[in-house]
Amino acid sequence: QVQLVESGGGLVQAGASLRLACVVSGRRISLYTMGWLRQAPGKEREFVASINWSSGTTYYADSVKERFTISRDNAKNTVYLQLNSLKAEDTAVYYCAAGVWNRVRTGRADYWGQGTQVTVSS
Repeated sequence: QVQLVESGGGLVQAGASLRLACVVSGRRISLYTMGWLRQAPGKEREFVASINWSSGTTYYADSVKERFTISRDNAKNTVYLQLNSLKAEDTAVYYCAAGVWNRVRTGRADYWGQGTQVTVSS
């Protein structure tokens, strides 16, 4: 079993930055791809970024590639999402997720956090 707890969301103005954190607990964390996905009201769940826990290999959605950075701290069992140059369209609940890479990428992760709200005012 894996548990994920997100934090770091908030209300910011366009152009600002936030750093989201996801604390991971459970067995075989190193085997998973970790990811961030988001869902805005009235919209479908959208993949944002992923990182392979073991290798550090990252993947980003085109919409955030130049602005967001995913990383992990093995000692803290934490994955981060640095959100820079935030736009109003980034407003969403951001969810931490874990699973094999293709399931995370397609929104079918095995494990999910509770989500953290990011609101960007224009």
